[in-house]
Amino acid sequence: MAGLARWCYQHRIVVVVLWVVGLLGLGAASQSVGTAYNDSFALPGTESTKALDLLQGAFPDAAGESDTIVWHTDSGTVKDAAVQQRIEGMLGQVADRSDIASVASPYTEQGAGQISQDGKTAYATVTFKGSVEDEVDLDAVDSLISTAEKARTDGLDVELGGNAIQQATQAPPGSSEVYGLIAAAVILLIAFGSLLAMAIPLITAVLALAAGTTSIILLSHVMTIGTIAPTVAALIGLGVGIDYALFVVTRHRNGLMAGMSVEESTVRALNTSGRAVVFAGITVCIALLGMLVLNLNFLTGVGVAASIVVFFSVLTAITLLPSLLGFFGMRVLSRRERRRLAAEGPHEAHARGFWARWAGIVERRPRMLAAIAIALIAVLSIPTLSLRLGASDQGNDPADSTTRKAYDLLADGFGPGFNGPLQLVAELKSPSDTAALNELVGQVRKDPGVAAVVAVPTQPGAEVGIVQVIPTSSPQSEETSDLIKRLRDDVVPGVEDGTTMQVHVGGMTAIFDDFADVLTSKLPLFLGVIIALGFLLLTVAFRSLLVPLTAAVMNVLAAAASFGVIVAVFQWGWGAEALGIGAAGPVEAFLPVMMLAILFGLSMDYQVFLVSRMHEEWVHTGDNRRAVTVGQASTGRVITAAATIMIFVFGAFIFEGQRVIAEFGIGLSSAVFIDAFILRTLLVPALMHWFGRANWWIPKWLDRWLPHLTVEPADEPVAPPRPEEKREPVAVG
Repeated sequence: MAGLARWCYQHRIVVVVLWVVGLLGLGAASQSVGTAYNDSFALPGTESTKALDLLQGAFPDAAGESDTIVWHTDSGTVKDAAVQQRIEGMLGQVADRSDIASVASPYTEQGAGQISQDGKTAYATVTFKGSVEDEVDLDAVDSLISTAEKARTDGLDVELGGNAIQQATQAPPGSSEVYGLIAAAVILLIAFGSLLAMAIPLITAVLALAAGTTSIILLSHVMTIGTIAPTVAALIGLGVGIDYALFVVTRHRNGLMAGMSVEESTVRALNTSGRAVVFAGITVCIALLGMLVLNLNFLTGVGVAASIVVFFSVLTAITLLPSLLGFFGMRVLSRRERRRLAAEGPHEAHARGFWARWAGIVERRPRMLAAIAIALIAVLSIPTLSLRLGASDQGNDPADSTTRKAYDLLADGFGPGFNGPLQLVAELKSPSDTAALNELVGQVRKDPGVAAVVAVPTQPGAEVGIVQVIPTSSPQSEETSDLIKRLRDDVVPGVEDGTTMQVHVGGMTAIFDDFADVLTSKLPLFLGVIIALGFLLLTVAFRSLLVPLTAAVMNVLAAAASFGVIVAVFQWGWGAEALGIGAAGPVEAFLPVMMLAILFGLSMDYQVFLVSRMHEEWVHTGDNRRAVTVGQASTGRVITAAATIMIFVFGAFIFEGQRVIAEFGIGLSSAVFIDAFILRTLLVPALMHWFGRANWWIPKWLDRWLPHLTVEPADEPVAPPRPEEKREPVAVG
C-alpha cells in the first residue's frame, strides 16, 4: 500500500488524467447502449409460479400483464348514455393499440360484474401482449395513460391501476443525492474547518458513484438488474465513498499536525487507514455478494450493483485520493490549525479534546455504560418481534397518483380484496375433474375470508380451469395471507383427494406471499454465510477470537434495533402518514436480506476502523487499557462524523416518494445511528475494557494455521521529505 500511495502522490497528474479518461469512456459507452434494467424475478417450485406457468401455457394471450382502467361518476350511473358513449370510445382506442391483447369491458354481457352495485364505479381489464418485465414498453404505457385520461370530464373521474401503470408513472429518482451531498459538505466543513479538506471526500465519492452507476448500466445488458438497483447502489456508494475518504483524510491531517511532511503523511495515512479502507470495502462487498446464496436474480442484481459502487469507492480512496492530497498540500489543514502548528509545534490529535475525555469515562465505568447500551438496544428491538413480511399494495402509493386513486375507487366500489384477487388454476386431467372443480368453487365460497368466487367458463375437454377468488381483505393484509394458507392447506386438498385434478393458488398477491416465504426460509443460510465470512476475516486481521465474536454480536444487535424502528414506522404506522410514505402495512419481503447485507458491511466498517487503531496501539504497547482508550479517542470523532454524514445521506432518501426506498432510508439511517452512537461509542469499548487482554487471545495452533494479514501495520520508516516540504508546516497562508 505504501508503494502505491507514493506512486500516486508523485505521479498525481497522470492519476487524475487516467481517472478522467476512464470516466469519459464509461459514460460514452453507457450512453451508447442505454439501460436494460429488468424487474423480473423467478420463484421456481412455488405454487404461484406453477399457476402462472399453466396460464401462460394454456392462454398465452391472456397471460400478459393485466392492468385496469377505472371510472367513477358523481351523478347518475356509469350506464348513462353520455358516460357509456365516452368510455366505449376510449376503450375502443385502447383495444386498437398494437401492444394490447384484449380489453374486457363492463359494457358487455360477460362484463356485468365489472360494475359496482351502486352503479357509480366500473372498470375494464386491459391485457398487454407480454409481461411488464420483458415485453411491455413503458413509453407505450405512458401513451395508454394519456389516451385513457382524455375521457375525464367534470363529474367523471378516470384512473388507472396495475403494475405497468405504477412503473410508468413512478416518480424518477429525485434530488436525494444532492441533499445528501449538501449535508455531507456542511458536516465535513464543521469537522475539518477547511474548504479543501471538505472537498476531497465529496470529489472522490461523486467520481466513484459516477464510475459505478455507468458500469451498472453496462452490466444490465449481461445480467438481471432491477430498476431499484441503481438507487440502492447510490445510497450505499455515496455513504461509504465519503466515509472512506474521510477516514484517510483524517489520518493524513493528524500526520501533518504531528509534524510529518505532506508526502510522508500521505504515505502513512494510506499505509494505515488506507489498508483499513481496503479491508472494510472487502467486507462490505462480501456482505452484499452474500445475497448470491439466495439464488434469486432480483437480489443478485442489487448485490452486484452495490458491490461495484463500493469497489470504485475503495479504488478512488487508494489512488485518486493520495493524488489530490499531493495537489492540496498543507491546505487540508485550516488556517487556524496551521497557525497553531507553527506556534506550538507538532502534537498528537488524540491527546486532548472531548473524545479523549469520553474515552477516559468509558475506561473508568465500562460495566455501567455497557448495561445502559444493552438496555437501549433491547427497547428499540421490541417491535422486531412482530415483524411481518409481505408486499405493500398500491393503497400505499402517493395520494395524488393515479394508481392510488384507482385503488381507492375499486376498494370503495367493490371491496378491499378486489385489488388483489387470487386465482385457482386447476389442471383438469379427466372429465370428472370438471365436477370436482365446481365442488371446489362451492367450498371456497364458504370460507369467511372470501367475498366472491367467479369460475371462468371452460370449454368441453379443456385441460385448465380458472377460478377467481376475491378476498374480503386488502392484498397487503395479514388476513389475505391467512386465506392463501387455508386454501392451500385445507380447502384445496380436501377436494383434490380422490381426483386426478391438481389446483394451484396463484395471482400477484400469492406471488408476493410466496416471495416472502422463500426469503424467510433462506434467511438463516444467508445470515450464517455473512456472519461466518466476517468472523473469519476479522480473526485473520486481528489475530483474535473475541474481537470478531463481538463484531458479529454487535451486527445482530444493530440489525434487531433498526428493524424495530422499521416495524414501528411502516408496519405499525407511527408517523408514516406524516412522512408521506403511505399507511401501515407489511415490511417489504426483500428488505431484511438487503438491509442485513448493507448493515453488516457498514457495521464492519466502523468495527474495522475502531479496532484497527486499538490493535495498532496494542501491538506497540501490549497494554489493553491504553490500546482501547487511545483507539477510541483517536477514532471517536471521525466515526461519529462519518456516521452523521451517512445518516443524512440515507435520510434524504426518505423523501423520494417511494415506500421501499423510504424503508431503506429510515432503516439504514437508524441502523447507522445505533451502530455509531450506541454500539461503537458505548458498548464495544466498554466490553473491550471489561475483557482485558483476552481481547487479543488466539490459540497458538490457530495463529500458525491462519494466513497473516495486517490491517494497520506498525509504523514503518518512510522516505525523507523533499526540501520544499520541510518548510510547509509553518505556512499559515
